[in-house]
Amino acid sequence: MSSKKQIGFFEKYLSLWVALCIGGGIIIGHFWGDTVQLLSGLEVAGVNILVAILVWLMIYPMMLQVDFTSLKGVGKKPKGIILTLVINWLIKPFTMAFFAWVFFDKLYAAYIDPSLAGEYIAGAILLGAAPCTAMVFVWSYLTDGDPNYTLVQVSVNDLIILVAFVPIVGFLLGVTNISIPYDTLVFSVIIFVVVPLLAGTITNRVLIKKYGTEWFTQTFLPKFKPVSIFALLATLVLLFAFQGHNITQNPLIIVLIAIPLIIQTYFIFFIAWFAGRKLKLPHAICSPSAMIGASNFFELAVAVAIALFGLQSPAALVTVVGVLVEVPVMLSLVALANKWKY
Repeated sequence: MSSKKQIGFFEKYLSLWVALCIGGGIIIGHFWGDTVQLLSGLEVAGVNILVAILVWLMIYPMMLQVDFTSLKGVGKKPKGIILTLVINWLIKPFTMAFFAWVFFDKLYAAYIDPSLAGEYIAGAILLGAAPCTAMVFVWSYLTDGDPNYTLVQVSVNDLIILVAFVPIVGFLLGVTNISIPYDTLVFSVIIFVVVPLLAGTITNRVLIKKYGTEWFTQTFLPKFKPVSIFALLATLVLLFAFQGHNITQNPLIIVLIAIPLIIQTYFIFFIAWFAGRKLKLPHAICSPSAMIGASNFFELAVAVAIALFGLQSPAALVTVVGVLVEVPVMLSLVALANKWKY
């Protein structure tokens, strides 16, 4: 029964770990600021080497789950795939940009320096243009989603990211008058999506062929979970070691950032959910479709924000707040999807 299903210990308390990382990072930045500044200077083509390694260690384990052989059945039940693509690529990035503009540029004008509002908007845009590819498996499981169909949806999204992320981000940042180096944006996608995706796909195929699917999913994948967790927490600590000064000067900034992100999450979920019902999708497909649209590939958003704007940037702070609010908001949507199960 779905009521007996539970989220993993780490995922369930992810917001707590992020909160602890905020405190730990601020303390480290205060007492060991010189060392942190030294680490921030280790860059290649504008990308911090240490952060690149940590983010890659976060993303590679999730790419191991992607199975492109599942795409051969994509045409059998196209409605769910079409809904996912329309929500994720034709609606979500643009509504996120709109909410960010309304809040950071207009409603928060008295609380946020106008010269920095653009970077806050940029961080939100990066979140909105990166649909979820990992945690959605958890949300699908908790709402009795079809695991095979969810895998197809995620695999299709990973392919679309390769070609759509850069132009959509570039367009929305341009509309909001934010100048970015396109070479850094493209390089970031190659480093944080293309390389781990290729590595994960090759690893997946080779190991499954040699040892079988059961060994791969039950033995091999669990071994990478601690690595991914460590990389995520270490990245967050590093980020807040740089962001500590900004946060202590404006402690309400976390709440201000969280409000438009939460509104966007619920907004997209409701659009996807009721569109799925209108299309007469079964619950096992409608629910994951809504969850994919509502949640974010925050690892990619964090990495690209750092590469484009720097570790101390408001853009990077927005993407990290996205991690902070993701789990409690998505768990509330899981409860809603289960309550509305049909």
